[in-house]
Amino acid sequence: MTDTSEPTRDWRDTVFLPKTDFPMKAGLAAKEPAILDRWAKMGLYDRLRAERQGRERFLLHDGPPYANGDIHMGHAMNKVLKDIVVRTQSLMGKDAPYIPGWDCHGLPIEWKIEEAYRAKKRNKDEVPAPEFRAECRAYAAKWVDVQKGQFQRLGVMGDWDDPYLTMKFDAEATIAKELLKFAMSGQLYRGAKPVMWSPVEKTALAEAEVEYEDVVSTQIDVAFEIVDAPNAPELVGAHAVIWTTTPWTIPVNQALAYGPEIEYGIARVTLQNGDVKRVLTATQLWPQFYSRANAGQQGMFAGEYVAKVEVEGVIKGFDLAGATARHPMHARGGFFAKPRPLLAGDFVTTDAGTGLVHMAPDHGEDDFELCKANGIEPVFAVQGDGRYRDDWAWLGGEGSVINPKFVAAGRGGKLEEGPICRDLREAGALLAASDDFAHSYPHSWRSKAKVIFRATPQWFIPMDRSSKPSPLQGRGLGEGVSGDPLLSVTHLDGSPLSPTLSPEGEREGNGATLREIALDAIERTRFVPEKGRNRIGAMVSGRPDWVISRQRAWGVPIALYVNRATGDYLRDPAVNERILTAFREGGADAWYAADHQALLGADYALADYEVVTDILDVWFDSGCTHVFTIEKRFGAGTRANLYLEGSDQHRGWFQSSLLESCGTRGQAPYDAVLTHGFALDGNGRKMSKSLGNVVDPLKVIGESGADILRLWVAQTDYFEDVRIGKEVLAGTGDTYRKLRNTFRYLLGALDGFSEDERVRVAEMPGLERYVLHLLGELDTELRAAAEAFEFNRYARALTDFANEDLSAFFFDIRKDSLYCDASEDVRRRAYRTVLDVLFHALVRYAAPILAFTAEEVWQARFASEDGSVHLLEWPELPQLPADQPLGTAWAEVRVLRQQVTEAIEPLRRAKTVRSSLEAEVTVPSLPLPADELAELFIVAKVRQADGPITVARTEEAKCGRCWRHLPDVAVDGDLCGRCAEVVA
Repeated sequence: MTDTSEPTRDWRDTVFLPKTDFPMKAGLAAKEPAILDRWAKMGLYDRLRAERQGRERFLLHDGPPYANGDIHMGHAMNKVLKDIVVRTQSLMGKDAPYIPGWDCHGLPIEWKIEEAYRAKKRNKDEVPAPEFRAECRAYAAKWVDVQKGQFQRLGVMGDWDDPYLTMKFDAEATIAKELLKFAMSGQLYRGAKPVMWSPVEKTALAEAEVEYEDVVSTQIDVAFEIVDAPNAPELVGAHAVIWTTTPWTIPVNQALAYGPEIEYGIARVTLQNGDVKRVLTATQLWPQFYSRANAGQQGMFAGEYVAKVEVEGVIKGFDLAGATARHPMHARGGFFAKPRPLLAGDFVTTDAGTGLVHMAPDHGEDDFELCKANGIEPVFAVQGDGRYRDDWAWLGGEGSVINPKFVAAGRGGKLEEGPICRDLREAGALLAASDDFAHSYPHSWRSKAKVIFRATPQWFIPMDRSSKPSPLQGRGLGEGVSGDPLLSVTHLDGSPLSPTLSPEGEREGNGATLREIALDAIERTRFVPEKGRNRIGAMVSGRPDWVISRQRAWGVPIALYVNRATGDYLRDPAVNERILTAFREGGADAWYAADHQALLGADYALADYEVVTDILDVWFDSGCTHVFTIEKRFGAGTRANLYLEGSDQHRGWFQSSLLESCGTRGQAPYDAVLTHGFALDGNGRKMSKSLGNVVDPLKVIGESGADILRLWVAQTDYFEDVRIGKEVLAGTGDTYRKLRNTFRYLLGALDGFSEDERVRVAEMPGLERYVLHLLGELDTELRAAAEAFEFNRYARALTDFANEDLSAFFFDIRKDSLYCDASEDVRRRAYRTVLDVLFHALVRYAAPILAFTAEEVWQARFASEDGSVHLLEWPELPQLPADQPLGTAWAEVRVLRQQVTEAIEPLRRAKTVRSSLEAEVTVPSLPLPADELAELFIVAKVRQADGPITVARTEEAKCGRCWRHLPDVAVDGDLCGRCAEVVA
């Protein structure tokens, strides 16, 4: 039989479906470069500066990376985080310029040039210094350009046409000027103190240039025969035993140290062959020494095991006062023939060793201080390359001291015995030796080679030299003629110095030391997170004087003249100005090619002065960047609002900047300091080429786009170390797609929206007012998160709002109204009005993080050749009536909605209903009409009654257009009253 009924009409052409050309597939890797080009052509950064001129300013001062290679994930994380900070501050209406910069001097650059030399079998020392420096400058310039492009590709907006570089002539002149401020105020001295020294790189290193690695070293016990002991004559002929893990320092030994309160025992040791030896150690450390000495080592015990130990007597450390011992190599005469005094040292403990410590003032801070207090000076036996001086009586011309073969005990079959242990054994002074001591040891983070403590003439800024008020000025700290406080006013020898004022007016002091001023500045600084305060505070509290000199070629020279007769450096404002003029015209190279007599002028004879050739520590360079970047561009006395770097910079740039500014200005150069953790691989391991676990940011950008990387940064808890890998980035990609889908829906749903549609808040349904209320809460949360620099909180709030409040709730409920209501219907117009508010707010909120996507979204709706979302400010939201408790009331509705959804799910799984639209539910009473609740729950009908939620399949027919089951639909496929009216 033929079916003669009419087919059901397809009403899809009458439904108002969202319409947009904005693609769901992002294609960021291809799109982002075009967006960058557009920003460059329209001069976006300069436009923003012009539009924000006169507004409250926010200055994030960029910590300079080294210009020596492609960027890594740490760079990317740091720069993106800075960009997010700057963009949020700009969004909040502030003038937030960003001047990127680079550190261009120092070992990182020199090391790369030297590597190239070594590859060509070329000796760096044979290359003329000007040629070498020119190669360093060219190398740095090359990588500045490369990194500049890579940072821009990340979407980092800044003054890329005029970055700051420490190697620009003006910057080098400013660095020299800051040094001369320290010099003029007496905050500078040259002294021979032990500093960390790299024999491979042949220069002093700062703590920030050192990393610690686990190593296995040689440990030896050495006997020093006591030749005099006024307070304990019985000790004469006995051997004071020391233990050390740096055998190479024994040839430079000058004394022994004891603890005055430590108990020492004189032990009579009988060997198996009948020989008797008498040794002195701390009594509580005898078991450890016995164990080491009884391990069958060749030496004083001649390979014989100990048969018997008898304690002859016990003394206190203070009984050793005035005692002397002779060096094991005393027979070589000269330096080694002089008796070694036993000195009281409060640093001597019984934690390890023997309770007696050998003192080499050339190679230890405690050694240096104790020996200096007793009139013993360094001898500078170890040269810069780690070899002993050619004229040294023992091992002259040999080394290097960091070579394990040179210091090896030769036990265990791994290494042959080195010359130090060999000679000590032959002298009968080696009591125990082994190559198995595991411990942590400092290495240069560039060459990865071991460093040593080595006393060399270096330039220092003192931490604890008190300042003295200038008799020419009666104001307090920080109120000098130029606003720069004068701190230390003493000569190198500590004698008082009447301060000389520079033309600008130098600083006056009030008795505070640099350490005290810096610690006070730390207390006045905001730290994010707060634990950073204690970290840098502890470092500044315990740090030694700042060694600012380096024995290298590529850097800003310490432009001083030292009087050959007095050892003091010249302080003359006129000479200083001539030096600085030369620097401004020719950069730091001008010092090496200078006519120094011309710089000194007629008042001084060059023959009377030593021209200093050391260069400045690059940390001093970078510590001055606030001067030639922030102050130069924004006015004298201007401070940065924020410094933002990795947590390792508490001992690096944060600290060098703090000390430089406190020493010249009496205050920190920053209001706040933010620190982030390090980027680890997906398993939480440090990235390493050898492990093959490096995640290259350039590869991520090339495959997925910079916005994925930017979103990853924002989502992480970057105050701690963070992970990145395929799984992490996959999760970030999912989050991104949901946000992109939200924007795509908004664009489609707002197709054709005009101001004529806009509905006043008072005329809106409750749901729309509630969503505006939620948007207001989001706005408050995002502002708070931005002010706190908590962008993981910012990103989480934004994504949760988009996913939970909009996509899963508001959009889901109102899609029926959007698709099926008449275009002039107030409910549909109210919905589209709120969507417009949401669009303008969300695209702004997202712009600091998703810099490229937000621009793409904005241009998709408001295409303009010279417009940009990044020129916009924080959105102004519609005002809601203050007397409506929207949050609490609608929170109850949402809870009930979720419960209804859960109650329908079993019927859906059983295929009793195919969608919630086929369900009728009974729910507890709420102060909303049943038909409105049905729309909110997306069901056919709602009944309100006391008791549990119940669900049943509806018997109502289904509208062929809106698919709702309604009583005014006669049969499935007919239209409900609303749809019939709209279609008509």
